[in-house]
Amino acid sequence: MPRKLLLQDDGKTQQIKEINLQSDPQKLKAMLGDLSWKILSILSKKEMYPLEIARQLGMHEQKVYYHIRKLEKAGAITIAHEENKKGATAKYYKTASQAFGIEFEGGYKPTRSLCLPIVSQQLQEFFKEFTHNGVFDGKIVVGSPQAHGPFKTSARDGHYAAHLALFLGQFAKMPTEFAVKLDVDVKVEKEEKNNLILVGGPGTNLLTQEINEHLPIKFVMQSSSQGFLLGGLSSKKTGQTYTSDLSGLVAKIVNPWDNSKRIIVLAGNKAVGTKACVLALTNFWQKTIGKYKCEDTFAVVITGYDLDGDGKVDSIEVLE
Repeated sequence: MPRKLLLQDDGKTQQIKEINLQSDPQKLKAMLGDLSWKILSILSKKEMYPLEIARQLGMHEQKVYYHIRKLEKAGAITIAHEENKKGATAKYYKTASQAFGIEFEGGYKPTRSLCLPIVSQQLQEFFKEFTHNGVFDGKIVVGSPQAHGPFKTSARDGHYAAHLALFLGQFAKMPTEFAVKLDVDVKVEKEEKNNLILVGGPGTNLLTQEINEHLPIKFVMQSSSQGFLLGGLSSKKTGQTYTSDLSGLVAKIVNPWDNSKRIIVLAGNKAVGTKACVLALTNFWQKTIGKYKCEDTFAVVITGYDLDGDGKVDSIEVLE
């Protein structure tokens, strides 16, 4: 039987299970008899062998065997496993699916997606802490557009969070609370103890600045008579320093304010580098997190490229 997905949506969470669709009336007839349906209902809850089913229904086992053979031939049940009982082999059966349905040919219409698409296991693992019952669980933090912080900068990369949010919408429903915060508004203990996605480097995002010391690949921040200066990204592992405006960091670490939470950092040396980081985790996530193994600390340095020559970043490469 062809298999599809059956969606249940109560307005808060979405759940799916496989459904076997039937179009053969003879096979359908074998499933819909009173006794056949009772056997299917029993086997949908627990794997059993025919003698057990007969005892539960209070009838002769030969009658149950007859319907078992019909259901197996119709593809409605299948052998789960076999056991030796008193010198004989007992076949345990289960339903081939947790749902059965009838489908007529055609009738599909273009529509907006009603359910969450099937997302790769790698992406699910990377964002595991950021979803709860299918709903986004965290805050996206962007830099304030007003001059702020020791660099007295105005963030010009906050709008990149919109592209990220569209991407997250593939596998997480919108939370009831507003999910985007300015860095100047996340100076409260309650907010810091969330799962956080930080968009923007330490020059424009105060939260990125605060957790810089916890990052495996750090931004070089030097004080001078003119204030703080940024000197690119420095990797202790390779000894490399990345100073290009197009370079940036994609990282995931334990939240230092609450070790049950996680922080994802998308931060460039400049705004264009942050854009490259957002593209790296959305359009090019296979390259970017392909080596992620559910570790507590993960980081890659990426750089952006303008392949079509229109002056805008449209591709990335992982440097380390």
